[in-house]
Amino acid sequence: MNDIARVAGVSLATVDRVLNDRPGVRKVTIAKVQTAIDTLGYIRDTAAANLARKRVYTILFILPATGSEFVAGLEEAIRDQSQKLALDRTQLRVAKATPFDPQQIVAALDAVDPHEVDGIALFGPETPSIRDAVRRIRARGVAVVALVSDLPSSDRDHFVGIDNLAAGRTAAQLMGRFLRIQGTVLVLTGSRLARDHLERRQGFDLVMADEFPGQQVVASVEGRDDPALINDLLTRAFDSYPDLVGIYASAADHAGLIQYLSQSAPGKGPVVVAHELTPMARRALRDGVFDAVINQDRGHLVRSAVRVLRANVDGVPFNPTQERIRIDIYLKENLPA
Repeated sequence: MNDIARVAGVSLATVDRVLNDRPGVRKVTIAKVQTAIDTLGYIRDTAAANLARKRVYTILFILPATGSEFVAGLEEAIRDQSQKLALDRTQLRVAKATPFDPQQIVAALDAVDPHEVDGIALFGPETPSIRDAVRRIRARGVAVVALVSDLPSSDRDHFVGIDNLAAGRTAAQLMGRFLRIQGTVLVLTGSRLARDHLERRQGFDLVMADEFPGQQVVASVEGRDDPALINDLLTRAFDSYPDLVGIYASAADHAGLIQYLSQSAPGKGPVVVAHELTPMARRALRDGVFDAVINQDRGHLVRSAVRVLRANVDGVPFNPTQERIRIDIYLKENLPA
């Protein structure tokens, strides 16, 4: 800092104000300090600065309040990462909102105190009310990343999750190659409000129409992670389409689907391509109820969200390659231990 002050021709106190984004410094003076920083090749040690200021990062994960094994796995990954980050001056918190209920998510966002929370990782649907709530909390100085399902219209700081359009295309390739006969293919989704589900359906349709035109893909049915509703929807679907040969489960909750197939279509049922390697999906793969599962690593999702939010808070770049979430494909034969 002494070197910067000397080269810029300003006081040490001025350098401190510029480095810490404090008010009261003219633009021309800020430019002088920045020029000196560039000339000297100075790179600030953010960790040391935060330690000196006794700063603690607080990151809030807003997740759907559901019995989904995928969400439970996210919570487990958050707890695990929270223990590891305790010595790195980072606290992770979790808040819950009713799934597919925009108003509860808006209430959770509006309740955040910017003095207590530095960043938010939000797992929720894209609606106008949520978009506006994200913009409000960002205007109050809190960074926001969309988790699992993107919220691009909200001007969020970053998206942490797989490329869902590519995931849907991948599901279609698997479905088309596994099917041995022509027939009807059903898409079972969680909610038409969820952007990840919509993007997966879009990618699925593009590949099925282009490469497997002999298969008839019908309109999505919206299960809303409700086993009873899914049972009713599937009963009607099989009655309406006697030639139903494939199901693409684009959501992460499989309880209703597995229960229906185990009871109503035992043995050689339809080809099923699903998402997220939960304990339930693992058993369905092992037992032959599912044929393939597309997965995103939940630990990577949490670690990436934390790194991106901390980088945003510190005003430093992050490594985009490190934060790219991989699309994994699992069959019965390559299930991890």
